[in-house]
Amino acid sequence: MIEAGQSGECRVRVNIDGVLRTVVYGYPCSINVDPIEKKPLSHFLPGTGILSIATVGCNLHCKNCQNWEISQANPEEMPAIFYSREKLFWSPEDLVKLTKQAGCPSLAYTYTDPVVYYEYTYDTAKLAHERAIRNVLVTAAYINEEPWKRLLEYIDAANIDLKGITDKFYREVCSGTLKPVLNALVLAKAAGVLVEVTNLLIPTLNDKPEQIGELCRWIKANLGGETPLHFSRFFPRHKMLNLPPTSLKTLDVARDIATREGLNYVYIGNIASKEGQNTYCPDCKDLLIERSGYTIVANRLKDGTCPKCGKEIYGVWK
Repeated sequence: MIEAGQSGECRVRVNIDGVLRTVVYGYPCSINVDPIEKKPLSHFLPGTGILSIATVGCNLHCKNCQNWEISQANPEEMPAIFYSREKLFWSPEDLVKLTKQAGCPSLAYTYTDPVVYYEYTYDTAKLAHERAIRNVLVTAAYINEEPWKRLLEYIDAANIDLKGITDKFYREVCSGTLKPVLNALVLAKAAGVLVEVTNLLIPTLNDKPEQIGELCRWIKANLGGETPLHFSRFFPRHKMLNLPPTSLKTLDVARDIATREGLNYVYIGNIASKEGQNTYCPDCKDLLIERSGYTIVANRLKDGTCPKCGKEIYGVWK
């Protein structure tokens, strides 16, 4: 029971006169133009910029959160951003206009989790969809089925965190549970959203070969082998300062396991990796998109297909 004047677990909905009301609608704490590759998305409009927004708050409490300063903050502790000197409140209409002014074909709800500022995300995504702007979610997808389905109607792409493959990991590290996330992943793919998955490998917690193999097999069986998977390097953050960064060897091993398990597009993030940042044809192994960090060095795709063998490559390319 949330008492009058008190907030829920997410801290951004407050009981006001017996009704839970969001207190972050229209007050983003971050507005930036990022490269799409930073989300990370490797199969969605490569080389383009994307307007990225967030408010404070999160409905998970990951001990390793890299954006904990805003995700775990109370709304009254974090000032709304002054993206321009004369503006504090940003309506969905304002965000759509800003996206067009910035020359971005898409808008991302990111940094914290768009699930926690759901109403703001939903209204903005619906309006952006009507104005021919693509919508991108970067999310842990810890959400109930019905609101998720409603939101997915307006979403074009999503990078979804699959933080681990056991309920034990979610409970002990994230203060959540696994099943809602698995269900959300399946629903997103079924809704026609371009789905990419990120798995942050944390030393001793979810980086054992058998854990990685189980996660990859689940993705192959439930989302399909064409679903891009990003293995991301852990760095000590927030309440998890006792563990070392993930080694490149562990990330390379994970990529090899994922490939053997039948995933076609496997990437390595948060560290320089010669092969782990590029896109290769799963049939003829030809180099299709060459990257250096978030920069596209070369894009050899021809109308979304491999120019060498004609294989259609999963993604949204134009």
